[in-house]
Amino acid sequence: MAAHSRRRLLKAGALAGATAPLARMAAGQADNRPTINIAVQQILSSNTLEPLREQSNVGTRVANFYLESMIEQDLQGNLESIPGLATEWKRIDDRTVELKLRPGVKFHNGDEMTADDVVYSFGPERMFGTGEVSARPMFTSVVGGETKELPAEVRAIAKRFWPSFEKIETVDKHTVRFVNKVPDVTLEGKLARTGSQIVSRRAYAEAKSWLDWARRPIGTGPYRIVDFRPDTSITFEAFDDYWGGRPPIKQIRLVAVPEVAGRINGLVSGQYDFACDLPPDQISEVEKHARYEVVGGLITNHRLLCFDKNHPELKDPRVRRAMSHAIDRQLIVETLWAGRTRVPKGLQWEFYGEMFHADWDVPKYDPELAKRLLREAGYKGGVIPFRLLNNYYTNQVATGQILAEMFKAVGINTEIIMKENFSQIFDRAQARGIRDWSNSALFNDPVSSITNQHGPAGQQQQIGEWTNEEMNALTPELESSTDRTRRRAIFRRMLEICERDDPAYTVLHQSAVFTGKRKDVAWKPAPSYAMDFRAKNFRKA
Repeated sequence: MAAHSRRRLLKAGALAGATAPLARMAAGQADNRPTINIAVQQILSSNTLEPLREQSNVGTRVANFYLESMIEQDLQGNLESIPGLATEWKRIDDRTVELKLRPGVKFHNGDEMTADDVVYSFGPERMFGTGEVSARPMFTSVVGGETKELPAEVRAIAKRFWPSFEKIETVDKHTVRFVNKVPDVTLEGKLARTGSQIVSRRAYAEAKSWLDWARRPIGTGPYRIVDFRPDTSITFEAFDDYWGGRPPIKQIRLVAVPEVAGRINGLVSGQYDFACDLPPDQISEVEKHARYEVVGGLITNHRLLCFDKNHPELKDPRVRRAMSHAIDRQLIVETLWAGRTRVPKGLQWEFYGEMFHADWDVPKYDPELAKRLLREAGYKGGVIPFRLLNNYYTNQVATGQILAEMFKAVGINTEIIMKENFSQIFDRAQARGIRDWSNSALFNDPVSSITNQHGPAGQQQQIGEWTNEEMNALTPELESSTDRTRRRAIFRRMLEICERDDPAYTVLHQSAVFTGKRKDVAWKPAPSYAMDFRAKNFRKA
């Protein structure tokens, strides 16, 4: 089926099944909390709700609805670490963090959360498996000896997140110790990132298969999953035993509406209460309607162009450097984003604190330098494939078209090839050249972004696009060193390698997220892709 036909069918199905926005409960029922409908461009990228598999922008949007970590990020602040399922934590030594669990927390199945659930969440059954990653490891359930398959991809992601994980120890019913094999100054940040959420040991073990679990995981969040229709919709309902207080919304339904116009029309017609991922040029279209507004702004995510240096035309790093210098990033920011985002200082964020290099910059826009580098590299105009998705990212297609013209202006011949999903983007069966991507800072240290995605266990190297011996040698040192001066120097060298000497990627701009909503709903967006609908962040006038 053609992609555009499929999108029309999905949209039609979503519109037909949508419930009334902010609907009140039936007469005679005491619960008068609203139901809200949210129009999104895509529900999930992997069609599962297991965060170890769903490492995506769209998955981040909803993960905190139903799952929580021991340490959380303040979505109403600047993503600072705050107590979550742990009320407090302390360092025992450079390798060990002890956490006090919040008593009385209930899972969606009614079980109380204890240290056993935490240990299980980080154990081989759910996360690490056994044997080699390529062997598609199996695990045996603790209930009835039933054998399930743990996807190798899940274990690979877990190993990337926790490259030196040793164990979690149970101190008592509400105390655990997380132990690493080597010193790690980022343990607290890793415990707060997506993928470190706590799940119900009993529910996971009793699931008939891994996929059954992944389609309806049992967590402790304010909302539980009641209906999941892959590619079409997902529905959550309030979990009234939530430890953080009664959720303010009875039901939340996300509906896939791939076209921007469909999301906006559904919003202003009253069909949806929120419309996600709006491009800046459509903000005025929403706000010309007096009842609606657009909120949002910069988030801790950068849009990138990634290089496959195995392609014959990209083997010479001078060609990749030329492509970086051919890009007028500020023009993209001004024309496609109406100046509402910015060109950052490479793959880093200010909230890195002392690790942030304020004097670093992305490659400058310099067409003449780009042409000189191409001549030196002996580039003769060979075609470089440019794999692109249809607006998975806001303004993605328009950005790709502008980049192709910028490359053409300096003599680089690219061919845009539209793909339907990331599996096709990553497919090695056909020649890969460049592709669009993004990279998020999942906590306030470079290991959350540059090594997580571009290091030896990162996705770019795992799919065989790029590798660099020095980068790979520096990665374990950055991950284990406690010398702050040395760590800062290592990160600087990584930026030099990945962005200048042997480009793995080039940063385009910082990402920004804009959401249309009803004005009579008080709701604050987070500086991340995550949406928060806890009691303190939702109120209907």
